[in-house]
Amino acid sequence: MITIKKSNERGKTKWEWLDSYHSFSFGEYYDPQNLHFGPLRVINDDIVAPGGGFPTHPHQNMEIVTYVLSGALEHKDSTGTHEVIRVGELQKMTAGKGVYHSEFNGSQNNSVHLLQIWIIPNKAGLEPSYDQRLWSVEERKNKLLKVASPNLNEDTIFINQDSSIYISSLEAGNDLSFSNEDGRGIYLHIISGEVELDNQIYTNGDAIQVTENEIFKLKAITDAELIAFEVKMNFNK
Repeated sequence: MITIKKSNERGKTKWEWLDSYHSFSFGEYYDPQNLHFGPLRVINDDIVAPGGGFPTHPHQNMEIVTYVLSGALEHKDSTGTHEVIRVGELQKMTAGKGVYHSEFNGSQNNSVHLLQIWIIPNKAGLEPSYDQRLWSVEERKNKLLKVASPNLNEDTIFINQDSSIYISSLEAGNDLSFSNEDGRGIYLHIISGEVELDNQIYTNGDAIQVTENEIFKLKAITDAELIAFEVKMNFNK
């Protein structure tokens, strides 16, 4: 089964320094039919204004992934980690039994565009941890590049859940094939550009949800950036 979620169906938060679109219920946006997709709990499409950011606040029992699309985001947390996340970098913080952190745009001139992603872990009370990696455009060009997984033997960021994350830079005219198994799901978020599925065009902020046995092909109409999540729908937590 394939379900389309259009960009304009997302929730929205607008503050002085933040424009945020919510793919799932978050903050003041609540839809009991749209709480999560398997263990994928949050995809927030955030634009942080120059000098803006999230002051120090707590999290626990969540895998928090940040993917910076433009600009640079400064991260500090209570484990002593202090890093800057730049374009193309993926950061993962295991909040586990509890962590405090802040995220700020240190630039006074340029906004930061990022995806904030939360995945429910397979166990509560984990020890907090941090990882950050960079993949080049060439590594993900015209293919799905796995960047996070539950497999310690893979060259990816480790996720404490039966879930994997893929990114792709798909050039116009190229296509990607997807195959989904029953009991699992694929959530495909279009970051930018236009893609075609079943003679329909989808663009920035649109999402394609896939459950049950499905094989489908996505074609890029323009150059497109994509992020995909492959998850176990009946997940442990």
